[in-house]
Amino acid sequence: MTSEEKKQEKARERAAVIMAVRSGQITAVEGAIRLGVSRNTYYKWERRALEGMMRSLTDEEPGRPEDLLLADPEKDHLEQKVKTLEKELETAKQSDFVRRMLAEYEERIREKQDRKKNGR
Repeated sequence: MTSEEKKQEKARERAAVIMAVRSGQITAVEGAIRLGVSRNTYYKWERRALEGMMRSLTDEEPGRPEDLLLADPEKDHLEQKVKTLEKELETAKQSDFVRRMLAEYEERIREKQDRKKNGR
């Protein structure tokens, strides 16, 4: 069983106990004992579960969510490619600048050496 499956199994167990408490089958103290937690922790989980249920059951605007309408995987891929190419271009520009600087430096050294040889 994967880590995610273990987490889901724990969540299902907690949900079952919370439903048993909320339906009056067992008390909150019994629920906490079954889950091996304090009564305060049980109530915290119960509150979070009920809040999550309310969020999930709240009516939403009809139609597709706007973020799904705007999602364009091809556009996202191309934007990422442009960013990568821009970085590569900047690196190439910097490398070219350094090469030119080194070439100029080497040329000056050769000129000095030539002047020394020619006695200037």
